[in-house]
Amino acid sequence: MSASNETRYPVSDEQIRDLNKRFTYHPPKESQPERYVVLREKGRELANLILQCSVPSREQSLALTKIEEAIMWANAGIARNE
Repeated sequence: MSASNETRYPVSDEQIRDLNKRFTYHPPKESQPERYVVLREKGRELANLILQCSVPSREQSLALTKIEEAIMWANAGIARNE
């Protein structure tokens, strides 16, 4: 399935650079692996607290998912921008 030329929009050089950053493997450098571990540990601590303080529910599941997402994005921010 391809878009016709009529429905295509121009893609800027800045957008291409952004896509390259998003879809390229970024091997860990220097202290990055240690910081990834710290972020995951703190995320796990908060997730454990949520399990202890809230009843099993959709909302609890969403809270755990959001913590997981936050840690993933924090790690991506480190990997992509250093």
